[in-house]
Amino acid sequence: MKTASAVPRVVVTDKLRSYGAAHREVMPSVEHRSHKGLNNRAENSHQPTRQRERAMKRFRSAGGAQRFLSAFSGISPHFRPRRHLMPAHRYRSEMTVRFAIWEQITGVAALATAA
Repeated sequence: MKTASAVPRVVVTDKLRSYGAAHREVMPSVEHRSHKGLNNRAENSHQPTRQRERAMKRFRSAGGAQRFLSAFSGISPHFRPRRHLMPAHRYRSEMTVRFAIWEQITGVAALATAA
C-alpha cells in the first residue's frame, strides 16, 4: 500500500485484533473500519477478482494461464448456452447437438468406432 500513488480514504478489515496495530503503524492518518460485514465484497468467492484468482490455480505462471485461457475462451461458450433463455427440452437437444459437433471436431467419435 505504500507504493500506491493514491492514499485510501478508509481501510476496511475484519475483526482480527492485529489489524488495528498494523494500521496504526502503516497508515495512522487513514480511517480504519473493523466490522463484521464491511469487507464482504473482498471476502466473497464469487466476486470477479476471486474468480480470476481461482482460474489461476494450478498454473505455474501467468503466461501459462494466459495460453490456456486464450484457447479455452473460444471453447467454453460452446458448452454453456444461455440456459435461462430456453426451455429444458430445447436445452437438452441443443447440448446433444453441441456435444456431437465437439466429438466430430476432436475426433472422439472416430476413436470410439476404431476401438
